[in-house]
Amino acid sequence: MAKAVTIKVKLLSTADTGFFYVTKKNTRTMTEKMSQRKYDPVAKKHVEFKETKIK
Repeated sequence: MAKAVTIKVKLLSTADTGFFYVTKKNTRTMTEKMSQRKYDPVAKKHVEFKETKIK
């Protein structure tokens, strides 16, 4: 059976609030770790979110 092209990743807030988003990522086109600026409702501002593994 073939390996899946898209995987689920967790985007964890760098503000150390513990808030995270779950999104999909295409492993063939995005080989490096994902990072996005998104809204953290716990910190009440936009912060950098970095990719971590889902456990």
